[in-house]
Amino acid sequence: MVRQTVIDGRIPTRRGGKNARVVVVFLATTLLSACQSMIEQTYEPTVTPSSNPQIVDEVQKNDPRAQLGAREHPRIVASYGGEYKDAKTERLVARITGALTAVSENPQQSYRITILNSPAINAFALPGGYLYVTRGLLALANDASEVAAVLSHEMAHVTANHGIERQQREEAEVIASRVVSEVLSSNLAGKQALARGKLRLAAFSRNQELQADVIGVRMLGEAGYDPYAAGRFLDSMAAYARFTAVDPESDQSLDFLSSHPNAPQRVELARRHARAFGVESAIGDRGRDYYLAGIDGLLYGDSPQEGYVRGQTFLHGQLGIRFDVPVGFQIDNKAEAVLATGPGDIAIRFDGVADTARRSLTDYIASGWVTGLQPDTIRPISINGLEAATARASADRWDFDVTVIRIDNQIYRFLTAVPKGSSALEGTASQLRSSFRRMTQAEVQSLKPLRIRVVTVRSGDTMATLAARMMGTDRKLDLFRLINAMQITSTVKPGDKVKIIAE
Repeated sequence: MVRQTVIDGRIPTRRGGKNARVVVVFLATTLLSACQSMIEQTYEPTVTPSSNPQIVDEVQKNDPRAQLGAREHPRIVASYGGEYKDAKTERLVARITGALTAVSENPQQSYRITILNSPAINAFALPGGYLYVTRGLLALANDASEVAAVLSHEMAHVTANHGIERQQREEAEVIASRVVSEVLSSNLAGKQALARGKLRLAAFSRNQELQADVIGVRMLGEAGYDPYAAGRFLDSMAAYARFTAVDPESDQSLDFLSSHPNAPQRVELARRHARAFGVESAIGDRGRDYYLAGIDGLLYGDSPQEGYVRGQTFLHGQLGIRFDVPVGFQIDNKAEAVLATGPGDIAIRFDGVADTARRSLTDYIASGWVTGLQPDTIRPISINGLEAATARASADRWDFDVTVIRIDNQIYRFLTAVPKGSSALEGTASQLRSSFRRMTQAEVQSLKPLRIRVVTVRSGDTMATLAARMMGTDRKLDLFRLINAMQITSTVKPGDKVKIIAE
């Protein structure tokens, strides 16, 4: 949350016209879906391939392919909230990557592994050996074989030079869009052509994805990991996508699976190739015990730097602020802003900017960052003892309430959007801004991040009693089953190790 940005004032709706999302041109930062290997965030350490892997600082110094990865690396890190640093987890991922490298198509390829500080379920690669995995994906996986399945797929993209091929296709697409623009004498037409091209190029091609799947399953089996883990983890990711979907019909374009062939096809393909290594029941150790030990204590969900979502409330202990969204809204805490969507296509955006000019807040609202601003609606107000100002705006099919609040050297901004003519604007915006206040010292001290905790099942424990210890969701039993890859009919027995989410 809280990133300096500029508003331009548009609100795209999700597919099917449901659950509109505020955008304002600072929302143009798109999360990389799964294998989109060219855009987002990072983390420093690199892994050298060996049986005793260590983290190093360089990736193929003289490899020209690595130049593209090096150029994009800082942007990737920034867009995913930075790197996640934890020596135990780094060693775990390094161990898995080292084993896979030894059996890869190019054992001489070195890799730079970055664990991204994001709760998203994602992993991707850049040319030259830059690999990325989010802590959200590590939290969902249940053994080393599942993470190996994801990493081997991404490593296959690197060794097959898929990223370079994609870059060449992208450059051709840019040239084509410029031709369209010149021939039609329309800059808009050129931009639209480029946008359509970007959508087509947002992921690797279907054949590249299937090729990476085949190579990845082979690497899994030859490295001694469970080759059936690829299909198993694809099932888990699909279940997670269903669990987190606000609306089953909503646009899942930012989901891990969106840039790949459909999940059922991939699962069947993965299992078919896994059979070359034997029947699933005969597969040995999946690396579960050392994997769970490596992620015990892993940060889960929001990081302290981005603030926390607890039910209908957003709290940021480091900034000392909090606010509530109305009942029925779902909060999405992204790195660049807090977004919330609710009934009737209502959308909310909250962020913060540095207040260096110290101008009046009414002048700040009128300074040109809001499209469609209605100047006669600007007025100063006070919110729980804090200096504030509010105004209305209208653009395209949307009406907006804009509220800004000053605390010390920071300006916090709320943008509430409703379909044009909706009577819900004032009620929603009023409830939102009136809930904004400073946190008390006691509230700040009591706010703790959620973490993955690995516990051993004791006599008398059931899935229900273990799930009751969970935090971070009202659907505790569903989430417990999800992060432990359990079904409704699953049971636990004394001595089993399971994951729970707790402070």
